Amino acid sequence: MAHGMRTNSHTGHTGHTGDTGPTGHTGRTRRDDWRESATRYALLPLRIFLGITFIYAGLDKLTDSTFMQASGAGSIGAQMEGVRDISAIPALVDLSLKSPVGFGYAIALGELAVGIGTLIGLFARVAAVGGALISLSLWLTVSWHEEPYYYGNDLAYLMAWLPLVLAGAAVLSVDALRTARRRTPRGPDGPARTGPGPAAP
Repeated sequence: MAHGMRTNSHTGHTGHTGDTGPTGHTGRTRRDDWRESATRYALLPLRIFLGITFIYAGLDKLTDSTFMQASGAGSIGAQMEGVRDISAIPALVDLSLKSPVGFGYAIALGELAVGIGTLIGLFARVAAVGGALISLSLWLTVSWHEEPYYYGNDLAYLMAWLPLVLAGAAVLSVDALRTARRRTPRGPDGPARTGPGPAAP
């Protein structure tokens, strides 16, 4: 009788183990793999958005002959003069007004370089720092007067750059390819063999 009770207890325990056997383990593994992939690629949509947006912003300025003027409606000069007295740092606006066209080209080329670097993931952290500095300068000058503050898009762009400053571009990027190549062991005749086969003499 006692033996039968031990047998039943053992059988019940075995059945419970079967519920969390290979099938359950596979399900958990797939969920863990999905979560890991989602974490790795979490910043990719932000990278793509900021990259495309800054490329477009730079090209839009460079191809707008009205914008690249020292004066006149819609020009960079008129825009900076209009925000001079309502900016957080008027001295920064005064600096741009010494050469409005030069300042406009600096911003446009900076946006273009930042956008390309971010989109392809080349020196991604450096590009993100550049994007953050551009957004910061525009927030302190052009959009500082916006009330309430969340109406100004430059502050939102500044915050959006910070995760990329911290994390860089770890996937689908030139930086990731360069890192992978540096980590690949190299022998005297090139990369070490990692597959089956005879060792190099």
